[in-house]
Amino acid sequence: MSTCHYLSRRNLLATAASAPLAVSANLSSHAGHFLPDSNPEDIGLDPKRLKKVYDLMEQWTEGAKAPIPGGAILVGRFGKIVAPRFFGKQGPEPDAEPIRNDAMFYMASVTKPIIYACGMILVERGLLNLSDRVSRYLPEFAGKNKDATQILHLFTHTSGLADELPNNAELRKAHAPLSRFVVEAIKSPAAFAPGTSQSYSSLATILTAEIIQRISGMGIREFVKKEFTSPLGMNSTGLGSQGFDRKRIVRCTVPEYQVGSNFGWNSTYWQEFGSPTGGLFSTPSDFAMVCAMMLNAGKARGLQLLSPATTRMMITNRMNDMPDMPEPIRRTQPWGLGWKLNHLGQTDSWGDLLDRNVFGHTGSSGNVVWMNPDTQGFCILFTNYLRSRAPWRLVHLSNMIASSFV
Repeated sequence: MSTCHYLSRRNLLATAASAPLAVSANLSSHAGHFLPDSNPEDIGLDPKRLKKVYDLMEQWTEGAKAPIPGGAILVGRFGKIVAPRFFGKQGPEPDAEPIRNDAMFYMASVTKPIIYACGMILVERGLLNLSDRVSRYLPEFAGKNKDATQILHLFTHTSGLADELPNNAELRKAHAPLSRFVVEAIKSPAAFAPGTSQSYSSLATILTAEIIQRISGMGIREFVKKEFTSPLGMNSTGLGSQGFDRKRIVRCTVPEYQVGSNFGWNSTYWQEFGSPTGGLFSTPSDFAMVCAMMLNAGKARGLQLLSPATTRMMITNRMNDMPDMPEPIRRTQPWGLGWKLNHLGQTDSWGDLLDRNVFGHTGSSGNVVWMNPDTQGFCILFTNYLRSRAPWRLVHLSNMIASSFV
Protein backbone atom coordinates (compact mmCIF):
# COMPACT_ATOMS: atom_id res chain seq x y z
CA MET A 1 0.00 0.00 0.00
CA SER A 2 1.20 3.49 -0.82
CA THR A 3 2.48 5.60 2.05
CA CYS A 4 1.58 8.75 0.12
CA HIS A 5 -1.53 10.59 1.32
CA TYR A 6 -3.49 13.22 -0.60
CA LEU A 7 -5.05 16.09 1.31
CA SER A 8 -7.93 17.74 -0.57
CA ARG A 9 -9.33 21.09 0.58
CA ARG A 10 -11.21 22.01 -2.59
CA ASN A 11 -14.64 22.42 -0.99
CA LEU A 12 -13.27 24.48 1.90
CA LEU A 13 -11.22 26.64 -0.41
CA ALA A 14 -14.05 27.40 -2.78
CA THR A 15 -15.91 28.96 0.11
CA ALA A 16 -12.88 30.72 1.56
CA ALA A 17 -11.78 32.18 -1.76
CA SER A 18 -15.21 33.65 -2.49
CA ALA A 19 -15.50 35.49 0.80
CA PRO A 20 -13.65 38.83 1.06
CA LEU A 21 -11.65 39.21 4.25
CA ALA A 22 -11.96 42.46 6.17
CA VAL A 23 -8.67 43.74 7.51
CA SER A 24 -10.04 44.38 10.94
CA ALA A 25 -10.42 43.35 14.49
CA ASN A 26 -9.89 39.76 15.45
CA LEU A 27 -8.28 38.05 12.48
CA SER A 28 -7.03 35.26 14.71
CA SER A 29 -10.61 34.14 15.33
CA HIS A 30 -10.99 33.00 11.71
CA ALA A 31 -10.43 29.39 10.80
CA GLY A 32 -7.27 28.66 8.85
CA HIS A 33 -7.43 29.86 5.25
CA PHE A 34 -5.38 28.06 2.66
CA LEU A 35 -4.35 28.79 -0.88
CA PRO A 36 -6.62 27.33 -3.57
CA ASP A 37 -5.83 23.86 -4.89
CA SER A 38 -4.99 23.53 -8.55
CA ASN A 39 -4.11 20.85 -11.04
CA PRO A 40 -0.41 21.02 -11.94
CA GLU A 41 -1.15 21.80 -15.60
CA ASP A 42 -3.29 24.80 -14.71
CA ILE A 43 -0.37 26.58 -13.02
CA GLY A 44 2.33 25.58 -15.48
CA LEU A 45 3.74 22.47 -13.82
CA ASP A 46 4.57 19.25 -15.64
CA PRO A 47 2.52 16.55 -13.85
CA LYS A 48 4.76 13.73 -15.06
CA ARG A 49 7.87 15.35 -13.65
CA LEU A 50 6.05 16.16 -10.42
CA LYS A 51 4.93 12.55 -10.09
CA LYS A 52 8.56 11.45 -10.24
CA VAL A 53 9.26 13.70 -7.25
CA TYR A 54 6.46 12.04 -5.27
CA ASP A 55 7.62 8.59 -6.37
CA LEU A 56 11.17 9.23 -5.16
CA MET A 57 9.99 10.57 -1.80
CA GLU A 58 7.73 7.56 -1.43
CA GLN A 59 10.66 5.27 -2.21
CA TRP A 60 12.79 7.00 0.44
CA THR A 61 10.09 6.71 3.12
CA GLU A 62 8.97 3.10 2.58
CA GLY A 63 10.03 0.11 4.64
CA ALA A 64 11.79 -0.52 7.93
CA LYS A 65 15.15 0.75 6.62
CA ALA A 66 13.81 3.85 4.91
CA PRO A 67 16.42 6.66 4.98
CA ILE A 68 13.69 9.24 5.68
CA PRO A 69 11.04 8.41 8.30
CA GLY A 70 8.43 10.79 6.92
CA GLY A 71 7.83 14.00 5.05
CA ALA A 72 5.60 16.23 2.98
CA ILE A 73 5.88 18.02 -0.36
CA LEU A 74 3.94 21.07 -1.48
CA VAL A 75 4.53 22.93 -4.72
CA GLY A 76 2.74 26.13 -5.69
CA ARG A 77 2.65 28.91 -8.23
CA PHE A 78 0.70 32.12 -8.87
CA GLY A 79 -0.86 31.97 -5.39
CA LYS A 80 -2.23 28.45 -5.91
CA ILE A 81 -0.96 25.05 -4.79
CA VAL A 82 -0.88 21.47 -5.86
CA ALA A 83 -2.41 19.88 -2.75
CA PRO A 84 0.27 18.69 -0.31
CA ARG A 85 1.36 15.07 -0.28
CA PHE A 86 2.39 13.29 2.92
CA PHE A 87 4.74 10.31 3.13
CA GLY A 88 5.97 7.73 5.62
CA LYS A 89 5.67 7.92 9.39
CA GLN A 90 5.07 10.47 12.11
CA GLY A 91 8.39 9.66 13.80
CA PRO A 92 11.68 7.79 13.37
CA GLU A 93 10.74 4.89 15.69
CA PRO A 94 10.38 1.48 13.97
CA ASP A 95 6.77 1.21 15.14
CA ALA A 96 5.83 4.84 14.51
CA GLU A 97 2.31 5.53 13.27
CA PRO A 98 1.65 6.64 9.67
CA ILE A 99 2.09 10.34 9.14
CA ARG A 100 -1.02 12.43 9.67
CA ASN A 101 -2.57 14.67 7.04
CA ASP A 102 -2.59 17.45 9.66
CA ALA A 103 1.02 16.81 10.73
CA MET A 104 2.90 19.80 12.12
CA PHE A 105 6.60 19.75 11.29
CA TYR A 106 9.48 21.08 13.37
CA MET A 107 10.82 23.86 11.18
CA ALA A 108 14.23 24.31 12.86
CA SER A 109 16.06 27.24 11.21
CA VAL A 110 13.24 27.96 8.76
CA THR A 111 12.00 29.82 11.85
CA LYS A 112 14.61 32.53 11.39
CA PRO A 113 13.16 34.41 8.39
CA ILE A 114 9.86 34.70 10.26
CA ILE A 115 11.66 36.40 13.16
CA TYR A 116 13.41 38.77 10.77
CA ALA A 117 10.11 39.52 9.02
CA CYS A 118 8.74 40.53 12.43
CA GLY A 119 11.76 42.82 12.77
CA MET A 120 10.89 44.39 9.42
CA ILE A 121 7.38 45.10 10.69
CA LEU A 122 9.02 47.31 13.33
CA VAL A 123 11.13 48.98 10.62
CA GLU A 124 7.95 49.81 8.71
CA ARG A 125 6.46 51.33 11.86
CA GLY A 126 9.41 53.62 12.40
CA LEU A 127 10.55 51.80 15.54
CA LEU A 128 13.74 50.17 14.24
CA ASN A 129 16.45 51.20 11.76
CA LEU A 130 18.66 48.65 10.03
CA SER A 131 21.49 51.21 9.93
CA ASP A 132 21.39 51.69 13.71
CA ARG A 133 24.01 50.10 15.90
CA VAL A 134 22.81 47.13 17.90
CA SER A 135 23.93 48.93 21.06
CA ARG A 136 21.18 51.53 20.59
CA TYR A 137 18.66 48.82 21.51
CA LEU A 138 20.94 46.55 23.54
CA PRO A 139 23.31 48.90 25.42
CA GLU A 140 25.12 45.97 27.05
CA PHE A 141 26.19 44.68 23.62
CA ALA A 142 29.81 45.90 23.49
CA GLY A 143 33.37 44.74 22.94
CA LYS A 144 35.92 44.01 20.24
CA ASN A 145 34.34 43.85 16.75
CA LYS A 146 30.92 44.55 18.32
CA ASP A 147 30.64 48.29 18.86
CA ALA A 148 30.09 49.05 15.16
CA THR A 149 27.65 46.17 14.59
CA GLN A 150 24.46 47.33 12.92
CA ILE A 151 21.02 45.73 12.90
CA LEU A 152 21.69 45.05 9.21
CA HIS A 153 24.55 42.75 10.17
CA LEU A 154 22.24 40.66 12.38
CA PHE A 155 19.75 40.29 9.52
CA THR A 156 22.41 39.18 7.01
CA HIS A 157 24.62 36.94 9.17
CA THR A 158 27.55 39.32 8.80
CA SER A 159 27.96 40.26 12.48
CA GLY A 160 30.84 37.90 13.28
CA LEU A 161 28.81 36.25 16.05
CA ALA A 162 28.93 32.47 16.36
CA ASP A 163 26.18 30.12 15.25
CA GLU A 164 25.60 28.50 18.64
CA LEU A 165 26.65 29.30 22.19
CA PRO A 166 29.56 27.20 23.47
CA ASN A 167 27.37 26.16 26.42
CA ASN A 168 24.29 25.55 24.27
CA ALA A 169 23.91 21.90 25.34
CA GLU A 170 24.41 22.75 29.03
CA LEU A 171 21.72 25.44 28.90
CA ARG A 172 19.31 23.04 27.28
CA LYS A 173 20.09 20.32 29.81
CA ALA A 174 19.24 22.82 32.53
CA HIS A 175 15.95 23.67 30.73
CA ALA A 176 17.04 27.31 30.70
CA PRO A 177 14.52 29.95 29.58
CA LEU A 178 15.06 32.19 26.56
CA SER A 179 16.29 35.02 28.82
CA ARG A 180 19.38 32.95 29.71
CA PHE A 181 20.21 32.43 26.06
CA VAL A 182 19.79 36.16 25.45
CA VAL A 183 22.25 37.07 28.23
CA GLU A 184 24.82 34.63 26.87
CA ALA A 185 24.33 35.84 23.28
CA ILE A 186 24.78 39.50 24.24
CA LYS A 187 28.15 38.85 25.87
CA SER A 188 29.41 36.48 23.14
CA PRO A 189 32.50 37.59 21.18
CA ALA A 190 32.49 38.47 17.51
CA ALA A 191 35.05 36.68 15.36
CA PHE A 192 35.44 39.45 12.78
CA ALA A 193 34.53 43.08 12.21
CA PRO A 194 30.90 43.44 11.08
CA GLY A 195 30.33 43.56 7.35
CA THR A 196 33.74 42.12 6.44
CA SER A 197 32.72 38.46 6.09
CA GLN A 198 29.69 36.20 6.33
CA SER A 199 29.12 33.47 8.91
CA TYR A 200 25.74 31.98 9.72
CA SER A 201 24.70 32.98 13.23
CA SER A 202 21.84 31.76 15.40
CA LEU A 203 23.04 34.20 18.05
CA ALA A 204 22.23 37.09 15.71
CA THR A 205 18.65 35.84 15.56
CA ILE A 206 18.45 35.59 19.35
CA LEU A 207 19.54 39.23 19.59
CA THR A 208 17.01 40.24 16.94
CA ALA A 209 14.24 38.55 18.90
CA GLU A 210 15.35 40.35 22.07
CA ILE A 211 15.29 43.70 20.26
CA ILE A 212 11.75 42.95 19.07
CA GLN A 213 10.77 42.11 22.64
CA ARG A 214 12.25 45.30 24.09
CA ILE A 215 10.73 47.58 21.46
CA SER A 216 7.28 45.98 21.43
CA GLY A 217 6.97 45.08 25.11
CA MET A 218 5.75 41.64 24.01
CA GLY A 219 7.33 38.22 24.25
CA ILE A 220 8.59 37.00 20.90
CA ARG A 221 6.04 34.16 20.80
CA GLU A 222 3.19 36.62 21.33
CA PHE A 223 4.56 39.04 18.74
CA VAL A 224 4.91 36.33 16.07
CA LYS A 225 1.35 35.17 16.66
CA LYS A 226 -0.29 38.60 16.85
CA GLU A 227 1.61 40.33 14.07
CA PHE A 228 2.44 37.52 11.64
CA THR A 229 0.79 34.11 11.86
CA SER A 230 -2.72 35.17 12.95
CA PRO A 231 -3.14 37.87 10.28
CA LEU A 232 -2.14 35.28 7.66
CA GLY A 233 -4.64 32.77 9.04
CA MET A 234 -1.85 30.36 9.94
CA ASN A 235 -3.76 28.64 12.72
CA SER A 236 -1.61 25.50 12.57
CA THR A 237 1.63 27.41 13.07
CA GLY A 238 3.23 28.50 16.29
CA LEU A 239 6.52 29.50 17.84
CA GLY A 240 6.44 26.63 20.31
CA SER A 241 3.94 23.79 20.43
CA GLN A 242 1.68 25.15 23.18
CA GLY A 243 -2.01 24.90 22.38
CA PHE A 244 -1.61 22.23 19.70
CA ASP A 245 -2.44 18.53 19.94
CA ARG A 246 0.90 16.83 20.56
CA LYS A 247 -0.22 13.93 18.38
CA ARG A 248 0.09 16.27 15.40
CA ILE A 249 3.73 17.13 16.12
CA VAL A 250 6.14 15.23 13.86
CA ARG A 251 8.97 13.60 15.82
CA CYS A 252 12.47 14.13 14.41
CA THR A 253 15.64 12.19 13.98
CA VAL A 254 17.87 14.04 16.44
CA PRO A 255 21.60 14.87 16.54
CA GLU A 256 23.82 12.52 18.53
CA TYR A 257 24.12 14.82 21.56
CA GLN A 258 20.33 14.82 21.96
CA VAL A 259 19.78 11.06 21.84
CA GLY A 260 18.10 9.85 25.03
CA SER A 261 17.94 13.38 26.48
CA ASN A 262 15.06 15.37 27.93
CA PHE A 263 16.07 18.54 26.07
CA GLY A 264 16.20 17.40 22.42
CA TRP A 265 13.95 18.43 19.56
CA ASN A 266 11.31 15.87 20.56
CA SER A 267 11.23 16.83 24.24
CA THR A 268 8.36 18.77 25.79
CA TYR A 269 10.88 21.37 27.01
CA TRP A 270 12.28 22.19 23.59
CA GLN A 271 8.99 21.93 21.71
CA GLU A 272 7.37 24.41 24.11
CA PHE A 273 10.48 26.61 24.37
CA GLY A 274 9.69 28.40 21.11
CA SER A 275 13.27 29.28 20.27
CA PRO A 276 13.47 32.22 17.83
CA THR A 277 16.37 30.44 16.14
CA GLY A 278 14.45 27.24 15.51
CA GLY A 279 11.23 26.73 17.44
CA LEU A 280 8.49 27.14 14.85
CA PHE A 281 6.01 24.35 14.05
CA SER A 282 3.90 24.49 10.92
CA THR A 283 2.11 22.57 8.19
CA PRO A 284 2.84 22.71 4.46
CA SER A 285 -0.48 24.46 3.73
CA ASP A 286 0.12 27.05 6.44
CA PHE A 287 3.65 27.85 5.34
CA ALA A 288 2.50 28.16 1.75
CA MET A 289 0.81 31.38 2.90
CA VAL A 290 4.24 32.80 3.74
CA CYS A 291 5.57 31.84 0.31
CA ALA A 292 2.60 33.34 -1.51
CA MET A 293 2.79 36.52 0.56
CA MET A 294 6.50 37.02 -0.14
CA LEU A 295 5.99 36.45 -3.88
CA ASN A 296 3.01 38.82 -3.92
CA ALA A 297 4.88 41.89 -2.66
CA GLY A 298 3.82 41.29 0.94
CA LYS A 299 0.09 40.80 0.34
CA ALA A 300 -2.04 37.77 1.25
CA ARG A 301 -5.68 37.19 2.22
CA GLY A 302 -6.47 40.73 1.16
CA LEU A 303 -4.01 42.02 3.77
CA GLN A 304 -0.83 43.96 3.04
CA LEU A 305 1.19 42.36 5.83
CA LEU A 306 4.52 43.74 4.56
CA SER A 307 4.95 46.59 2.12
CA PRO A 308 6.25 45.99 -1.42
CA ALA A 309 9.32 48.07 -0.48
CA THR A 310 10.00 45.77 2.48
CA THR A 311 9.68 42.51 0.58
CA ARG A 312 11.85 43.86 -2.23
CA MET A 313 14.66 44.62 0.20
CA MET A 314 14.25 41.29 2.00
CA ILE A 315 14.74 39.20 -1.13
CA THR A 316 17.61 41.04 -2.82
CA ASN A 317 21.31 40.72 -2.04
CA ARG A 318 22.07 43.10 0.82
CA MET A 319 25.75 42.15 0.76
CA ASN A 320 25.96 44.87 -1.87
CA ASP A 321 25.33 47.42 0.90
CA MET A 322 28.58 46.55 2.67
CA PRO A 323 31.66 48.28 1.23
CA ASP A 324 34.13 46.02 3.07
CA MET A 325 32.53 42.71 2.02
CA PRO A 326 34.98 40.70 -0.13
CA GLU A 327 33.78 40.33 -3.69
CA PRO A 328 33.80 36.47 -3.76
CA ILE A 329 31.47 36.35 -0.73
CA ARG A 330 29.25 39.15 -2.04
CA ARG A 331 28.86 37.34 -5.35
CA THR A 332 28.59 33.68 -4.35
CA GLN A 333 26.99 33.77 -0.88
CA PRO A 334 24.20 36.33 -1.23
CA TRP A 335 21.77 37.08 1.61
CA GLY A 336 18.68 39.19 1.77
CA LEU A 337 17.17 40.38 5.05
CA GLY A 338 16.52 37.13 6.91
CA TRP A 339 16.06 35.17 3.69
CA LYS A 340 18.99 33.40 2.13
CA LEU A 341 19.48 33.64 -1.62
CA ASN A 342 20.51 30.45 -3.37
CA HIS A 343 24.27 29.89 -3.16
CA LEU A 344 24.55 28.48 -6.65
CA GLY A 345 27.64 26.33 -7.06
CA GLN A 346 28.21 26.15 -3.29
CA THR A 347 27.78 23.07 -1.12
CA ASP A 348 24.83 24.67 0.65
CA SER A 349 22.94 25.34 -2.60
CA TRP A 350 19.34 24.12 -2.75
CA GLY A 351 19.63 23.10 -6.37
CA ASP A 352 21.46 23.33 -9.66
CA LEU A 353 18.43 24.64 -11.56
CA LEU A 354 17.75 27.61 -9.28
CA ASP A 355 19.46 30.96 -9.86
CA ARG A 356 20.87 33.26 -7.17
CA ASN A 357 17.71 35.36 -6.98
CA VAL A 358 15.75 32.38 -5.65
CA PHE A 359 15.28 32.93 -1.92
CA GLY A 360 14.36 30.66 0.98
CA HIS A 361 15.85 28.82 3.95
CA THR A 362 16.80 25.37 5.21
CA GLY A 363 16.30 23.65 8.54
CA SER A 364 18.58 21.10 10.18
CA SER A 365 15.61 18.86 10.97
CA GLY A 366 15.32 18.12 7.25
CA ASN A 367 13.50 21.04 5.64
CA VAL A 368 13.97 23.35 2.71
CA VAL A 369 11.69 26.11 1.44
CA TRP A 370 12.38 28.23 -1.63
CA MET A 371 10.59 30.83 -3.74
CA ASN A 372 11.39 31.91 -7.29
CA PRO A 373 10.40 35.48 -8.24
CA ASP A 374 10.99 34.73 -11.94
CA THR A 375 8.49 31.86 -12.14
CA GLN A 376 6.31 32.92 -9.19
CA GLY A 377 6.74 29.34 -8.01
CA PHE A 378 7.60 27.94 -4.61
CA CYS A 379 8.62 24.65 -3.08
CA ILE A 380 8.09 23.30 0.44
CA LEU A 381 9.96 20.14 1.44
CA PHE A 382 9.42 19.04 5.05
CA THR A 383 10.92 15.86 6.49
CA ASN A 384 11.94 14.46 9.86
CA TYR A 385 15.37 13.14 8.96
CA LEU A 386 18.59 14.82 10.06
CA ARG A 387 19.55 16.96 7.07
CA SER A 388 23.30 16.88 7.81
CA ARG A 389 23.41 13.10 7.28
CA ALA A 390 22.43 13.39 3.62
CA PRO A 391 21.79 16.98 2.49
CA TRP A 392 21.89 15.81 -1.10
CA ARG A 393 18.49 14.13 -0.77
CA LEU A 394 16.68 17.46 -0.48
CA VAL A 395 18.78 18.84 -3.35
CA HIS A 396 17.76 15.92 -5.59
CA LEU A 397 14.10 16.56 -4.83
CA SER A 398 14.57 20.29 -5.27
CA ASN A 399 16.19 19.84 -8.69
CA MET A 400 13.32 17.62 -9.79
CA ILE A 401 10.73 20.14 -8.61
CA ALA A 402 12.54 23.03 -10.32
CA SER A 403 12.52 21.06 -13.57
CA SER A 404 8.73 20.63 -13.38
CA PHE A 405 8.09 24.38 -13.96
CA VAL A 406 7.29 24.99 -17.62
